[in-house]
Amino acid sequence: MPKAKTNKSITKRFRVTKNGIVLRGQSFTSHLKVRKSSKHKRSLSGTVSVHKTYAKKIKKALGLRP
Repeated sequence: MPKAKTNKSITKRFRVTKNGIVLRGQSFTSHLKVRKSSKHKRSLSGTVSVHKTYAKKIKKALGLRP
């Protein structure tokens, strides 16, 4: 049986922590920053965890055990 390939676009977008939590970057950060408040831009700067229903699919695409 051939090896399962990992989805390369998913490896660039998501990170999995030691405890198995999948993290993603925030959206709405690339452009139109002039109209956003400093508070809003700061809140978008960090990473957030993915909902558990999507995390299972992401881990499978990464070749990890869900």
